[in-house]
Amino acid sequence: MSKLVFIVDDEPSIAKLLSYWVKDKWGYRVQVFDRGEAMLEKLHENPDLVLLDIMLPGLSGLDVLKRIKTTHEHLPVIILSAQGRVEVALEALRYGAFDYFPKPIEASRLEPAIKNAIKNYDLTRELENLRENVRQEYKFESIVSVDGKMQDVFKLITKVLNNDITVLIHGESGTGKELIARAIHYNGIRKDKPFVVINCASIPRELMESELFGHEKGSFTGAHQRKIGKFELAHSGTIFLDEVGELEMTLQAKLLRVIQEREFERVGGNELIKTDVRIISATNRDLKKAVDEKQFREDLFYRLNSFPITLPPLRSRRSDILLLASHFLAVFNKKLSKGIKGFTRRSTKMMYEYDWPGNVREMENAIERCVIITDNETIDIEDFPMHIRSSDDGKKYDSASPFFSDDTIIPLEKIKEEAIRHALRVTNGNILNAAKKLKLGRATIYRLMEKYKIDSNEFETKTKEG
Repeated sequence: MSKLVFIVDDEPSIAKLLSYWVKDKWGYRVQVFDRGEAMLEKLHENPDLVLLDIMLPGLSGLDVLKRIKTTHEHLPVIILSAQGRVEVALEALRYGAFDYFPKPIEASRLEPAIKNAIKNYDLTRELENLRENVRQEYKFESIVSVDGKMQDVFKLITKVLNNDITVLIHGESGTGKELIARAIHYNGIRKDKPFVVINCASIPRELMESELFGHEKGSFTGAHQRKIGKFELAHSGTIFLDEVGELEMTLQAKLLRVIQEREFERVGGNELIKTDVRIISATNRDLKKAVDEKQFREDLFYRLNSFPITLPPLRSRRSDILLLASHFLAVFNKKLSKGIKGFTRRSTKMMYEYDWPGNVREMENAIERCVIITDNETIDIEDFPMHIRSSDDGKKYDSASPFFSDDTIIPLEKIKEEAIRHALRVTNGNILNAAKKLKLGRATIYRLMEKYKIDSNEFETKTKEG
């Protein structure tokens, strides 16, 4: 469908001429208004451009422009004026007009201006959609967990969303430290600003200072041009220092200065650069032990550790294992255009009993591999990597349960049912609390409980008897 242009002009001859150009010659859809108030009532139709006369009966063009910008900030408005004064043009641009044309209007100049305005608006909307997709991806509802330990983590996260306190995330590799950092950023007060990641363990030490703070041209061999560092790129947003425990001592001192003074210099430069960033760090090391062993600065540790968050390993939250397996199967079914229906009972039992030393990341990679290699409708033990199949720690976690009793298929629906039952167990049959843990709406959990014939009273009764 062609783009929609609103034309607002109370002079019929000019409105007719503009409509002829825009609709008949240039191929856009058009709606014509002789008053700004009438056009404002139609903004819900989401035009792609407004051609707006300055001199209108009732609200002036500038007043209409101001009202447009309060509800449709990025909608391009091209101002048309018979006054032709520079001060009028400057005032219109100051209030957010995309462009300004004095009358009489030249079609040869107006057409490219309209094209550019609409193209710019399309790019702006695409960027906003991408940002919204990212925000949705990192909403708490998108983090798959029903485990009580992770619910405690979520409660901690909510405490830091509306402030800039420095956060240090502790956890083994693969537990999702970056996911939590992104959740903090994209649900917090800096969500519309940059989120910049730097892995302190993956960059050579001699290049790390330049990565963090940038460098000036000629500051060292190979510095052929100025480089902007991560702190500068993250200005007004968040910088995530992954594996911060790997920073060498000299860089720790410089990082401490940035936190304290909120300023730094590029390598080889003398200019003081102010920075306004939120710092979130992550580590799988015991930084307190590193401090005791003189491998990490104590003052920096306490600066970074203002608000610690510890992520539990997957082996300590086994209630999430089957839920995560179901989630990743759905993700890779979609990504790889497969239609795998579920897991066999013995593969489910194996996943439940395996310790997952690589945590959620290891499971994600394992399920992706299974989806790629299997030619069956279900994932079985043989589809998993050898190191998972051969692992036998002698543990038995409810292995006598009917859930693991034979080799029949466990559909995804069954896993969902078990997740609901588990949430009701840990909440003592409280449906609303179970819905919150599962990130479901009240109506949804009632519908699923009816579908799976689950009675919350049985969980409440068991708790009272226990």
